[in-house]
Amino acid sequence: MTHTLLEAVRRHADANADSYGIARTDVPGLSTIRATRSSELQYAINCPLVALVVQGGKRVTMGSQTFEFGAGDSLLIAADVPTVSQITRANAGVPYYSLVLELDAAVIERLAVEMRVVQAGVGGPVRVDTTEAEVAEAALRLMRVLDRPAALPVLGDQLVRELHFWLLAGRHGSAIRALGVTDSHAQRIGKAVALIREGFAQPLRVEQLAEKAGMSASSFHQHFRAITSLSPLQFQKQLRLIEARRIMLSDGMPASSAAYAVGYESVPQFTREYGRMFGVPPVRDIKQARERMNVAA
Repeated sequence: MTHTLLEAVRRHADANADSYGIARTDVPGLSTIRATRSSELQYAINCPLVALVVQGGKRVTMGSQTFEFGAGDSLLIAADVPTVSQITRANAGVPYYSLVLELDAAVIERLAVEMRVVQAGVGGPVRVDTTEAEVAEAALRLMRVLDRPAALPVLGDQLVRELHFWLLAGRHGSAIRALGVTDSHAQRIGKAVALIREGFAQPLRVEQLAEKAGMSASSFHQHFRAITSLSPLQFQKQLRLIEARRIMLSDGMPASSAAYAVGYESVPQFTREYGRMFGVPPVRDIKQARERMNVAA
């Protein structure tokens, strides 16, 4: 990992990070991350993305697999799968910094055609590998253009495409290849996932999702679980619970209001399912999380 990329990420993150340490950019899907202390556990169902760590360390768990990685490594999440993550190496003197890019399936699809990728790749949906020089250099060029507002509209899309190219051509290529194969199961399920994300608080209609994916109901269930590791109902439930925790913690919303806001009709059911996912009931979880934040501050 080049020192110059660290400087570029540090400069942007230090100047723009919000209270969660996230600094979004004018490039859609591109963010820098900053943390000055180890974090609590973070639950998420991320969109497919790549995270280039340039300082500090992190741990990510998916199912029974745990990945430990740090500066010079890149994390790839190649499908909408649930993960639990924690920044493990960070302090005020040596903060954690990373660059995160959400993968664009349309860009990958066009590149796959030009690169003559004809088969979906193999490999798990979450993996860690050493960041290749070509990827780091492309990321640095993209970061540099952020400081040139006049150049960004002209060069931004081209630089995003270049970064996707090197990811597809490199060590992570086999794992993201399915995103670029036209009409692959990953692409079809991705369309259904987008529908669930857009309306996660609404009742789940599996028939509509299967139709969106162009599959029978039974085939849809099979491929949805194979790609995301969850059933459609479990996927929606985790999205609801993660969003409820976020709004309780960041907005101070009471547990009962949060339950209804994310689509639950029964507060006791919400409380039970929240406890199963996060280990403690919502009121106690949020109280403990705030206490930890106050101690850290």
